[in-house]
Amino acid sequence: MYNKVIIITGASSGIGLACAKEFAGRGAKLALAARSEDKLQDIKTELQEKGTEVITIKTDVSVEADCKHMIDETVKAFGKIDILINNAGISMRALFKDVDLSVIKQLMDVNFWGTVYSTKYALPYLLEQKGSVVGVSSIAGYVGLPARTGYSSSKFAMHGFLEALRVENLKTGLHVLIAAPGFTASNVRKAALTADGTNQGETPRKEEKMMTAEEVASHMAKAIIKRKPTLILTFVEGKVTVFLKKFAPGLLRKLTYNHMAKEPDSPFK
Repeated sequence: MYNKVIIITGASSGIGLACAKEFAGRGAKLALAARSEDKLQDIKTELQEKGTEVITIKTDVSVEADCKHMIDETVKAFGKIDILINNAGISMRALFKDVDLSVIKQLMDVNFWGTVYSTKYALPYLLEQKGSVVGVSSIAGYVGLPARTGYSSSKFAMHGFLEALRVENLKTGLHVLIAAPGFTASNVRKAALTADGTNQGETPRKEEKMMTAEEVASHMAKAIIKRKPTLILTFVEGKVTVFLKKFAPGLLRKLTYNHMAKEPDSPFK
C-alpha cells in the first residue's frame, strides 16, 4: 500500500480509525472523511507526527454533494485515488412493528446511498489506477437479523450494488471487495438507533469477546493487497453463518432468532 491514495469514510472511530492507522503504517497517503471535524483533526495530527501524508474532509455521506466534495478534495491534494473504503455506517435495534420509518430511511441514506454516492464520484479515478472499491458490510448483509431490519436491508443493498459493479468491471481491472467483519468491538452499537431514532447508548453485547477493530483493519489490508472479492471474518458468526444460509436456511433462522433473543433487553424473546 506504499504511496497509495486511500479514502476512508467514517474514519473518526472504530474500524475506520483502525484502518487509517493500519494503512498509514503501510505507507499510504490518506484522505479521512467523517462528520466530526474535531476528531478528524486529532487523528490527522497524530498521523502527521508519524510521517503520514493525510488530509481530512468533513463529510456526511448521506449528502451527495458532500461525497462529491470529498472526492474533489482528495484529487486536488493527491492527484489520484487508488482505494476507496466505504466504511461509514449506522445500525439500529428495534422491531419493525415498532420502528419509525424515518429510522430505516436514515440507515439506507448512510449505509447504502453513502456507498453509492462515494463510489460514483470516485469511480473515474479508480478506473484510471485499476484500483479498489471496498464496502465494509456485515454478516447482516448475508442474513436478515431480527430487530435490525433497516440495517440488514441497507447491507443487502450494498452487497447487490457492489456485486453488480464487480461484474460490470470484469474487464476494466477494478477490484471490488465486500468485507463482512462480523460483530466487532467498536462504537457502532452505542450509536445504533432505537425505534424512535434516538441512540441506544450502551451496547447490549460483550465487547471484550469480539474481534477488535485493529484486527479487522489488518485483515482488510491483506484482502485488498491480494485483491480478494470477499472477506468474511469470525468463524461461527461469519463463515458458519454464510455456510448455513446456503445449505440449511431453516436451521439458520432458528439459530439466529435464539442467538439474538439472548441479548440483554432484547426486543423479542
